[in-house]
Amino acid sequence: MNRLACDRMFAAVMETGSFTAAADKMGTTSGQASKLVSRLEAALGVLLLNRTTRTVSATEAGQAYFHRLRPLLDEFDSLDAAVREVTQVPRGRVRLTAPLNFGGMELTPILNDFALRWPEIGLDVTFSDRLVNLVDEGFDMAIRVGRLEDSSMIARKLCDVRIIIVAAPDWLAEHGDLQTPDQIAAHACILDTNFRDTERWPFRIDGKAVAVPVRGRLRYSNAQACISAAEAGLGLACVPSFVARDALRAGRVRQVLRDFEPEPFSVHALYPHSRHLAAKVRVLVDFLAERYRGTPPWDMGW
Repeated sequence: MNRLACDRMFAAVMETGSFTAAADKMGTTSGQASKLVSRLEAALGVLLLNRTTRTVSATEAGQAYFHRLRPLLDEFDSLDAAVREVTQVPRGRVRLTAPLNFGGMELTPILNDFALRWPEIGLDVTFSDRLVNLVDEGFDMAIRVGRLEDSSMIARKLCDVRIIIVAAPDWLAEHGDLQTPDQIAAHACILDTNFRDTERWPFRIDGKAVAVPVRGRLRYSNAQACISAAEAGLGLACVPSFVARDALRAGRVRQVLRDFEPEPFSVHALYPHSRHLAAKVRVLVDFLAERYRGTPPWDMGW
């Protein structure tokens, strides 16, 4: 008797509620399903299922056996998958979600390099600022920028993103360079509505986090739009440093109030808890961690 096959069939009957459905799930006939469960009962010397012409129900012994058996089958499957992946090239499709700006500007080139390195792995990437539910929506992992709120996920930190204040040189020449955060109240600010608190900008003053009220007639739900407005001389913008990188390097904007820069946001790779992390996800997370090690490229050269 193949004891594992009998155990799997019994578990399938418990989970589907009938021999016919269990047989379909396991790719066999209902007659064979019944035989496997009967052999298991004979080996154990106990009745696991009550059978009638219309229904199947678990006995008390069957319920107890199933509750102990299911975790063992899961652990066996996890062990089997782990051993197989040691000798196999990672393959399959990874569904990934990432924020719109960070994904398009910084993540895409690295994902392209990953695709060249791992040709057997497909990438299905969604760029969205919506906080998706990984499990419910079928995603393998997510890239998140900022404070994490989902404690049910495993998080691996990749890097930091600085939040900086910038303005065009001509605007600064006209309005003067700012020396302290409280001076912001007198100037036009370009507001990014993606921030949790649109009308309060973060700073660090005397070692403490401080939110300073700001005002402005321009509001965009996109950091790149805010940088564009700042370049046009329309005021101050509070943006992630990777968004401002090109404009800073070209001299189209300058950072102000650098000494009051707040604590950076962290960038994390998130994925659901699992006894065994799929190799395709593991190699992608490792690849991203290696590429983002050290000072992020967007914070160099300006």
